[in-house]
Amino acid sequence: MIKPHGSDSLNPRLVSANRAQQLRAEAESLPSLLLNSAAAANAVMLGAGYFNPLTGYMNLADALSVATTLHTEDGLFWPVPVLNLVQDIAPIQGASRIALRDPNIEGNPVMAVMDIEAIETVTDEQIASMAEEIFGTVDADHPGVATFTNLGRYVVSGAIEVLSLSYFQADFPDTFRTALEIRDEIAERGWQKVVAFQTRNPMHRAHEELCHMAMQRLDADGVVVHMLLGKLKPGDIPASVRDNCIRKMVDLYFPENSVMVTGYGFDMLYAGPREAILHAVFRQNMGATHLIVGRDHAGVGDYYGAFDAQTIFDDRVPADALEIEIFKADHTAFSKKLGRVVMMNEAEDHVKEDFILLSGTKVRQMLGEGIAPPSEFSRPEVAQILMDYYRAQNG
Repeated sequence: MIKPHGSDSLNPRLVSANRAQQLRAEAESLPSLLLNSAAAANAVMLGAGYFNPLTGYMNLADALSVATTLHTEDGLFWPVPVLNLVQDIAPIQGASRIALRDPNIEGNPVMAVMDIEAIETVTDEQIASMAEEIFGTVDADHPGVATFTNLGRYVVSGAIEVLSLSYFQADFPDTFRTALEIRDEIAERGWQKVVAFQTRNPMHRAHEELCHMAMQRLDADGVVVHMLLGKLKPGDIPASVRDNCIRKMVDLYFPENSVMVTGYGFDMLYAGPREAILHAVFRQNMGATHLIVGRDHAGVGDYYGAFDAQTIFDDRVPADALEIEIFKADHTAFSKKLGRVVMMNEAEDHVKEDFILLSGTKVRQMLGEGIAPPSEFSRPEVAQILMDYYRAQNG
């Protein structure tokens, strides 16, 4: 099986049940820090092994180095700073060991215990510089920039031991999986060549066909549909609804035992090209050999070029940095001429009118009005789940 990033074996920071019990007892006497959602999401990814080989939150020097060079100061390839940015350090001033509390569960239980390496002040200029590198913009209307620039001006760094993966295991017991659990299932299935498909949306016909194409062209053993279960932006479809849509599509339109439907606990960054590389890192950690990177992968609005998330792998990722390979995909759509879904750049003698193309806004409008999108765009069974959701939303 493909090796994890940066080490020979996976080193998830989630501790055993016995160790967790010890740490909870210890945490009662430790100073506490209530994490923000971004830092909590990083703790979940560290705990679940997706951020291997990192052992905790980066210090300021590593964060600045990663933002600028895509490497930590000691040379580890990494695309996005993994930070614990804090507004108020008064509760932990002078402490060397602290309890990190979960902002997403009532009562704010302890989710990790941290050995503090440093508490550093980050300037507005340094935050802006990192935002420009990570997101390609400092526009406050960009949802990722808006979040990142308002998390705080203190960097609290150090290794963590993770006791809890927040609400994800309880809320998504059939879907949430750690990187180690996915590796184990890939091994059990005997899969060697494994394609990962990232999604924060329900899967329509074009996404479905993209997975079929990748499997066929790569002669892959299976696809891991890996959906984001953390925070999105307002208006995005909730994870539970997306989960139902994807499972219905897989049950009806994929061969048996060819797809694993899984999810991970992270907040969407909307960082486009940089986030595409991060996606590749943690898909390698979960055992995938290939990642589908399509048009405007992890993008938002018009901040990124259609294929910037593909070209960054050629322009900024050293040849030996990652073992996972990228399956580069064009925009896919149903061809009226050919009667099937195709990659648009492979459809000769086609003009725009030969494809069925619907914007996300148009699809949401149709679903909200109880109108099913064309079957060439969305499977009717999937459309029904979405129509039921929008109908409930609209009262």
